[in-house]
Amino acid sequence: MDLLDGRLKFRHLTLLVAIVQHGGVARAAQALHLTQPAATRTLRELEAIADLPLFVREPRGMRATVYGEALTGHARAVITEVRRAGEHLEGLRQGHEGTVTVGTLLAGANVLLPRAIARLKQERPRLTVVVREGTVDVLHPALLGGELDVIVGRVGPAPKEGERLHQRMLYRERIMLAVRAGHPLLAPRPPAGTEPEPLTLPDALAYPWILPVEQTALRQELEALFVEQGLALPVDRVECTSILTMRALLLQTTMVALLPELVLRDDERLAALPVDLPSVSRTVGTTEASHRTRTPALQALLQHLDEEAAHLVGPPT
Repeated sequence: MDLLDGRLKFRHLTLLVAIVQHGGVARAAQALHLTQPAATRTLRELEAIADLPLFVREPRGMRATVYGEALTGHARAVITEVRRAGEHLEGLRQGHEGTVTVGTLLAGANVLLPRAIARLKQERPRLTVVVREGTVDVLHPALLGGELDVIVGRVGPAPKEGERLHQRMLYRERIMLAVRAGHPLLAPRPPAGTEPEPLTLPDALAYPWILPVEQTALRQELEALFVEQGLALPVDRVECTSILTMRALLLQTTMVALLPELVLRDDERLAALPVDLPSVSRTVGTTEASHRTRTPALQALLQHLDEEAAHLVGPPT
């Protein structure tokens, strides 16, 4: 099958995506401002080019076959790239307009990202920045599908060959056990002999915990640490991805949570417990789709992220 022989047109791809989105030719035609006969003719042309059944006709609409779903994924990517090309040209023409969409991971860049966005908006006030928070299993497909320009936050192992992802490291920081200021665990420890006993991880297990959700690398590292020390995960716990919810719970209760060092540094109402977590840390950076060109808006944001990272903790080691 040669889809580059000149028969496949952009209108075939837009119609394909519209039929999948709207569930039928009539509704797709209406959305694309086409007549239904024109849309039906275009679909027949596409199925002839593919030489495969792309849809199953059902009483209440149309359902994509496995071939239709596969081609739709590629069609969406092509349409996204064409749209981005237009934005790129418009961005070059306008200089300071456009949109950049950022995905951020749990507590991924709660200090870095706002600072970079603030600097970007000072420089380009007419630029729109959209921020979406989620976990890796949600954000990576969105990035590859063109819904995000970049993901800012914790980066893990180098992407495997074929994953079409590119990572840049900005800095490393410690993950610490966090509680509210005045928490009972921060009270002076009774001496044992002449030296006070150091606070330990089992001491913190006497209180409720806020854990990262299972889909995060931080949760996996924490579980490995508990196994290494022969401990079970706390039973009295909340699993949470929202930094605002975590902070509110910490301030209102005696809960214990894991937070990045930079978050604690800027929050006077929270405090770090003096418990060493040697195997729990994170590298903060950016993740992009390696097959996609950068728009001027994204390039400007990346520059400010680099500058703010250097101001926060210096270059990565």
